[in-house]
Amino acid sequence: MTAQTPPRWIRNFVDGRFVDPDDRCFDAIDPATGRVHARVHEADAPLVGRAVTAVRKALDTWSATPVRERTEVLRRAADLIEARFEEFVAAEVADTGKPVTLARDLDVARAVANFRTFADVIAAAGQESFLTDLPGGRRALNYAVRKPLGVVAVIVPWNLPLLLLTWKVAPALACGNAVVVKPSEETPGTATLLAEVLAEAGLPAGAYNVVHGFGGGSAGEYLTTDPWIDGVTFTGSSATGARVMKTVAPRVRPVSFELGGKNAAVVFEDADLEETLDGLTRSVFANTGQVCLCTERVYVQRSVFADIADGLVERARSLRLGSPLEAATTTGPLISQAHREKVRGYLDLAEELGAKVLTGGNTPSLGAVLDGGSWIEPTLWTGLTNCDRPVREEIFGPVAALIPFDTEAEAIDLANDTEYGLAASVWTRDLRRGHRVAQAMNVGMAWVNTWFLRDLRSPFGGVGLSGLGREGGASSLHFYTEPTNVCVQL
Repeated sequence: MTAQTPPRWIRNFVDGRFVDPDDRCFDAIDPATGRVHARVHEADAPLVGRAVTAVRKALDTWSATPVRERTEVLRRAADLIEARFEEFVAAEVADTGKPVTLARDLDVARAVANFRTFADVIAAAGQESFLTDLPGGRRALNYAVRKPLGVVAVIVPWNLPLLLLTWKVAPALACGNAVVVKPSEETPGTATLLAEVLAEAGLPAGAYNVVHGFGGGSAGEYLTTDPWIDGVTFTGSSATGARVMKTVAPRVRPVSFELGGKNAAVVFEDADLEETLDGLTRSVFANTGQVCLCTERVYVQRSVFADIADGLVERARSLRLGSPLEAATTTGPLISQAHREKVRGYLDLAEELGAKVLTGGNTPSLGAVLDGGSWIEPTLWTGLTNCDRPVREEIFGPVAALIPFDTEAEAIDLANDTEYGLAASVWTRDLRRGHRVAQAMNVGMAWVNTWFLRDLRSPFGGVGLSGLGREGGASSLHFYTEPTNVCVQL
């Protein structure tokens, strides 16, 4: 966007049409430049109420739609995202500042895959049945019928807004639910664009709604406190998740939470050096460290600690920060100035505690256009322990601490010494040890000699402060439906 380009308007989408509630608006900021790229209409309480009413009306129609027809809508949505692929890429880049190559290869590509995957999953889903032997040679047949959960509030974060939105909306719609989406105030664009796609794909009016705004005293609070919401799926910080849980607790509504992480990587001395360095570079610095699965703690066996540290520093320094529209750019900005200040606070604290900065730690100078953005250098440090706050608290930036260990048992203890439990990676040529250590991690997901490799049918989620419940494949279907057991005496 040039300095002369006027901001576009982003509106709420309720009951099948775009609406402007009143003059309540806020700015959407391009994180790469710090400039306003859009003006967003903020939903007030009456509009959120209208969205929930619309969902309840649409639910009767959509939940009664045969599975075959639902899957056709999902597959058409995937086709339409592909047809407007670059439009989705542009909206994602404008909101997040991430490199255009990352938005193409990860965010928008996964949105397409999410709709197709859950169309396949619901089409193939079966139901449990049991034959029960009774006295006198009689029998009973028990079988479960799964019904939609109902009206689902979908609250998504700013780091992977389209990917995580479709990761929730696709299975919710596949199961016959209707949804109200509250995207992050930082990244409103692609949720709004998806409304156009789903309407064109044939989704009934009111089955997908978007309300824009903030948390407390805004759309997020209005949505989660609405008595007609049947369930909430949320991805974001652990603190916000706790507040959402407290809000819905009096009404005993089910929740699915994928929250923060302080993920560990464990590198053994027999690990393939180049493969490990490539994997760690991705797991520490992907999306500028703003992925819930990113590694912030790297535990390295002492005999190879220097090799890993030197190699990772070299790769960190080779990352290219720059305009997200340039193909050569590998690393974008942080999402906002406020988030950069948070990350910088941890960098300053680490140095106060005696950390040795191996690389990074500064705000780069990228020229007049980009210097207004929320940039930070990829950063690595040593010299801290698990007792230090920067090693215990989630930072959510391109930052990692490198810590040596001597034995396998010590590595497991160090990796598990956290209140979080989302993901871990293990790097070793000994696959027996890889299996053993991965299974010993107190996490929802553990990788061996890779990172971020996903089969969308497998369970996804965390333990402890990292979340509640699982998504993916049949796990998503279980959350978005309620089973009714039918017992027939034969």
